[in-house]
Parts: sequence; structure tokens; C-alpha cells
Amino acid sequence: MGTLLADSNEAMRCEYISTILHASLYIVKRIISDKELTLVPQLEVVGEESTGRVDYAIKTLEELICITEGKLHQVTMGFAQNLVQCESALQVNKKNRKRKSGDAFGEDFDYIYGIVTTASDWYFILFASDGISSTSKDPINIRFTESALKEGSEEEKDLRKNVKQVMEVIVGLLKDRLECVDEEPDRKRVRVEGYRSKK
Repeated sequence: MGTLLADSNEAMRCEYISTILHASLYIVKRIISDKELTLVPQLEVVGEESTGRVDYAIKTLEELICITEGKLHQVTMGFAQNLVQCESALQVNKKNRKRKSGDAFGEDFDYIYGIVTTASDWYFILFASDGISSTSKDPINIRFTESALKEGSEEEKDLRKNVKQVMEVIVGLLKDRLECVDEEPDRKRVRVEGYRSKK
């Protein structure tokens, strides 16, 4: 796959990101086989106030559960974009639920996960109707170097450990969100408050 350096091109970064997301989805599908789960690159998300393509959307049927934004250098801009994308995704989910149930006046609390990544640094966000939380203070860092391709090297061990850590977080987020897709808004609120109280 080559070496991922600070000046690597976007196509190379997208390959790394896509591979990690696909592998994580595969694991979740093996654990929770009764739910459909799809990775959609370049999905157009049409919210009330903003419309745009997200780099990667993960969805189950019509429900968006995770939005991923890949950036080369401008991580701060990636966070801003991801937050707007998550807001739009929650609006889309709300609109789809109301269309299905015909309930225009029910409580609309919901949440979605956001991922901002350079392919090397991975940040995870919980975006809820009532606020935003970061799942960790620091990013998880994956070092892609040619020396990591040497079997048994320390760099290879670090690469494996860090990729595994990123995938464990993604699998955990997706499992959580899949398990509560059909829950009532008040149950989702309790779930999110529980996560926030652990911080």
C-alpha cells in the first residue's frame, strides 16, 4: 500500500480510511447479523440548513449512524465539517422517522457518531441533539511506514496495535448505535447521558 506521509495524496489516504472502515463493518456484521449495515462513500446528505457530500456514511436501512470526514492537514476544518454533517444527518434521520411513523410531535432526541481522520490520526465524536462530546482527548495515531512492513519489527507491532485500537473503537461505536436504532428517544437520551457520566 505504500507509505502514508504528511504529503501523501488524497487517493492514498482514502484507501487506508476505506480499508479500516470496511474491516470494521465486516466485524460488526459478524457480531450483529440481523441488522443491515452499509458503508456509502460520497453520500449526499440534505439537511434543513446545509447540504453536501460526506466522505463516508455508515447506515442501517434509512438510518445514518456514523459520518466520517477525511482531511489531509486541516483537522480543525474537518471537525467543523463533520459537526455540520452530523447535524444534517440527524435531521435526515428525524425526517425519515416521521415519514415512517407519521408522528410529527414526538420527542426527537437522537445521536450519531462522527469520525474525523487524516488516516494517521483518528478522532471520534458523539453528536447528540443536546450537545457534542469527544470520545477521547487525544487522537489514536497510526504510523504507516515502510519499516512497518518488516515482519516482527517494532514498527509492525505498533501498526497492528494502533490499527486494532482504531477498529475496536469503530466497532464499539457501530455496535452501540445499531443496538439502539429502534429504541425510543428517551432510552437513547439515557444511553448518551450514561456515556457522558463516565468521562
